This record gives sequence, structure tokens and C-alpha cells, in this order.
Amino acid sequence: MSEHPWQQPHRQAAPRAGVIEPRSAVVIGTGLIGTSVALALREHGVTVWLLDRDPESARLAAGIGAGMLLPDSGAPGGPADIAVLAVPPAAVAAELARAQGRGLANCYTDVASVKALPLGQARDLQCDLTSYVPAHPLSGRERSGPAAARADLFLGRPWVICPLAENDADAISLVTGLAVACQAQPVQMSAEEHDQRVALVSHAPHVVAAAMAARLELAAPGALGLAGQGLRDVTRIAGGDPGMWRQILTANAGPAGRVLRHVAADLEQAAAALDRVAAGDELAAKDVAELLERGTAGASRIPGKRGGPARDFAVVQVIIPDRPGELARLFRAAGDAGINIEDVGIEHSPGLPVGVAELSVRPEAAAQLRSVLAAGGWPVRR
Repeated sequence: MSEHPWQQPHRQAAPRAGVIEPRSAVVIGTGLIGTSVALALREHGVTVWLLDRDPESARLAAGIGAGMLLPDSGAPGGPADIAVLAVPPAAVAAELARAQGRGLANCYTDVASVKALPLGQARDLQCDLTSYVPAHPLSGRERSGPAAARADLFLGRPWVICPLAENDADAISLVTGLAVACQAQPVQMSAEEHDQRVALVSHAPHVVAAAMAARLELAAPGALGLAGQGLRDVTRIAGGDPGMWRQILTANAGPAGRVLRHVAADLEQAAAALDRVAAGDELAAKDVAELLERGTAGASRIPGKRGGPARDFAVVQVIIPDRPGELARLFRAAGDAGINIEDVGIEHSPGLPVGVAELSVRPEAAAQLRSVLAAGGWPVRR
């Protein structure tokens, strides 16, 4: 057995044979995730009813086409096929109990980023676990609220499903069908496995980003004027809602804390080594080099585009004017040449009306892309 649970091999995506796609759904909670689920289902032809403790949020979600407001009497025509609980982890069990008490649906699931806590609370409340299948789509944005929702938010992303021994087979099939309808990739694992793994790939990284961003709070303005893409990459997710992240981290405190302790030990070792280098012990730099090498090896294990195997792409850097339509013109030139841009990053030059676009393409297409862009008048970095 591996030293850490999160080092165990990832399970294969759940098979799609026998999947039951919902025809009607109630979405409870119309924030970013709930509204995105509703929009994805609507594009799939599913009838969606919306409910939120904040009526204005539900009305906004309905206004952008996510569904219809749920009447007080429940979904017209009887229970919906599925109810999606898009509420914080600590609120899932109580919301599940209320929804089941009203008979809102034949099957219930949630999208909370922690699974063991809501499940334990649902057992304590004696909720019907035959119809409740815990789940979690691993996708999101830095922005929140229904206005930030997107129908394609889950496209190609993992949607973890945590079947229970008590579950009815049709309930598992319906939740799998929900993920498929949202164009996600269903993956099955236990609630405990889920919490251990998201602590590594989501929860601890947010704390690390926040810790680095916190160092900037009292930084001199001149220092931040030197910031490049590296700092932006490291701190990007630190802009998330602190209240929401407090709930997530406290709900998954044990697994997240264990990952952070390992990260803290690595950082402490690197800091101590650099202190020794500063004191004249140049050999101590090998300890820093070891961490950097381990970091390179770990980064290479992150799956690539759409969760597939990691791939090596060539990066073409091109200087673009900071004006409307320039990026679209750049993409159009690549498209006209038959070159697919696999990924893109943009670094703005502080105080200058230009930026640098980093275009990731297949290695064999890099030379052609450089020629096409140079011919179009863009300065290309060699």
C-alpha cells in the first residue's frame, strides 16, 4: 500500500452502459455550480426547476435561462427525476432531509466539494440513503454567483460519484446520467477516497496560494510592479470567496491539514537550506535542488488537456498590442493555417500597451505557427 492514500492509482471512469439520463430536475442552490448544472441540463433538453433561499438569486438564474422557479407545491406533475443539492458541505444533510420530506424527487445528489461530512450528517438525520448518491463535479471559477455560471463549465471534467451500499441501482444510474448530461466524465470512488484526493489537488493548493498572496499584502507598490506571470499563476486561485473556502477547509480539515503539513515540511527544509547558503554553506543548495527536481517530477504527472495523459507542447511566444480584437485575429490566423492552439496564456507588460501571448501547440506545428504569425506582422520571440 502507498504511504499516502492520495498516491493510489486513480480509478477508471464509470461505464456508461445502463446510464439513465434525467428528464426533469430540481436544482437547490443557484450559485455558480448549481446554475451551471441547470444551464447544462437545459441545453440537454431537461426540464429544470430552481430553488434558493435567496429569491433574487433564483430569479436571476431563471432570467438567464437556467430553468423555472419551483412552486411551493413542488414540481408540477409529481416528483422530478433528480434533485441536485448545490449548497455548502455543512448544509447538504439538512437540505437533503427537507427535500426528501417534501418528496421533491425520486433521486437526490449533491455537488459539495467534501463528501464524508455531509454523508455522516445525513446518516445522523436518518435521511433515506437508498435515493441519495453523494457526488462532486471538479470544476469551478474564481467568480461566484449565478451570473458567472456557464453551461460548459463541466465539459470534460471529472464528476466524482460516491455510491453507497444502501443506494438503489437506478439512483446511481441517474446520478451518472446527470454527469453525462453535463458533458462531464463520471468517476466512482468512496467518500473517504474522494476527500483524501481533493485535499491534495484542490483544498491544500488553495491554502498554499492564499499563503503566498498574503505575503503581498504589505508589499511596496514598486515590488508588485515587477510581477510577472509566475506570481499570477501561483496566486490566481487565492481570489476565491474566503467564506466559502473556510467552509470547505473546515469540512475536510483532517485530509487538508495532513497535506499542508507535508508541504510545510518541504518549505521549511528549503528555507533552512537557503539560510545555510546565505551563511556561506554552498553545499546546502543541493537540498533546494532536490525539492525543485521533485517539483518538476510531480508537475509532469498532472494530466493534460481534458484529463487525458500529460503531453509535451511547444510554446510560441508572440507580442500582441493591447487592443480589442487582436487576440481573435491571432487565433484566426492560426486557424486559417490549420493549427490547433491547445492552450493559451497572456502576460501583460506593466505600463505598456502590449502583452505577450504564450500559445501551446503540438511541437511539429511550432515552426509553422511562428512563420504564419511573423508573416501577419506579429513580433515572435525566438
